Amino acid sequence: MLALGIDPGTAICGYGFVESKGSRLIPHAYGSIFTTPNMKMEDRLLKIHTELDALIKKYKPDVMGVEKLFFNRNVTTAIPVGQARGVVLLAAAQNNLRLVERTPMQIKQDVTGYGKATKQQVIYMVTKLLHLPEPPKPDDTADALAIAICTTYCMNDAVWRNQL
Repeated sequence: MLALGIDPGTAICGYGFVESKGSRLIPHAYGSIFTTPNMKMEDRLLKIHTELDALIKKYKPDVMGVEKLFFNRNVTTAIPVGQARGVVLLAAAQNNLRLVERTPMQIKQDVTGYGKATKQQVIYMVTKLLHLPEPPKPDDTADALAIAICTTYCMNDAVWRNQL
């Protein structure tokens, strides 16, 4: 099963494709979609959607995992992240992808075994679990890979429990 993990953002939208074969996790492709602050918001969202749609069509994942939107005190950043998340969900729907949504704490728990793990601990575990030669950069890419890993765990658990 091939899972696509997405860490939505308007400046940097991380993505990662991770395949689950038995107990093995195999990274297929990962990176980030970048936009610049001087772009109009609608152009940033279009770029994210267009590039993500092309990646989905190229790799044909079975499922997409996306971090649930977590509102903290900074509403200024929550709104653009929500807009990016919207175009990500649109791409999933247009490509008939099953969607798995997890909170940041659930993702950390699944990847590190501790729901309050630091960003560095998540990056370390992503690097080790996927046998990467070096930590993925930027952090948004590492987060997307963590979401993809978490998504494979969720789907494997659902299959095991016959919930699909």
